[in-house]
Amino acid sequence: TMFLVGLSGGIASGKSTVVAVLRELGCAVIDADVIAREVVQPHFKAYQQIVHYFGTEILLENGEINREALGNIIFSHPEKRQLLNSITHPEIQKEMLKQILKYFVLGYRYVILDIPLLFETNRLTKFMKHTVLVYWGKITVLGLCTTRALLAVVLGTLRSSPYGPWQGQEHTGRLCLGSASHIIDNSGDCESTRRQVLRLHARLEDSLDFLWARLAMGTAVAGLGGLVYFLLRHFIS
Repeated sequence: TMFLVGLSGGIASGKSTVVAVLRELGCAVIDADVIAREVVQPHFKAYQQIVHYFGTEILLENGEINREALGNIIFSHPEKRQLLNSITHPEIQKEMLKQILKYFVLGYRYVILDIPLLFETNRLTKFMKHTVLVYWGKITVLGLCTTRALLAVVLGTLRSSPYGPWQGQEHTGRLCLGSASHIIDNSGDCESTRRQVLRLHARLEDSLDFLWARLAMGTAVAGLGGLVYFLLRHFIS
């Protein structure tokens, strides 16, 4: 009866603010970035495979992976980027599935999967009942971003986008706007964003998705309870 909600947004889009409000509301949120950092720690299977294929020269003195050194390799060699993805993606998805099952057992109505490249990769959207994009305009970003965040946008998009810094963000935004089932416009103030998140949460909580499954499960549980009650009375008498 539980369903999945995919959440995405570009750099400095305000996605972290949206996630903070969702957590405040008690929603279950799975952060793919956090999991991606965890699965490359020394005690994980992906770590051993990365060291095997990329060599010990990518390691720091404490044994952890030097992300900058590994990043320089994969950005210069697309085939090695694909190799890294083939190592990490299965482990990331495995950890995400574990957390989804945990929330299912705990009885959550829905689970939010915070995935930065949800719409660009388009591999996981088929598993989402709803998808949410946190969106911003270029003028808003220029006006509200901190210097550090703005620098991250420029450096990140210059390095990874063929369209240039702002054009790459806008191009991605246009593609994602047509794919998401829900849009949170972060061009206004924080209160405006918060109100949109509250409305989205209420809509998801009241959703009739999988109503038939919930009714069937409720009927089965009631029937099983009745049977147990009948048997107990029979044995007691």
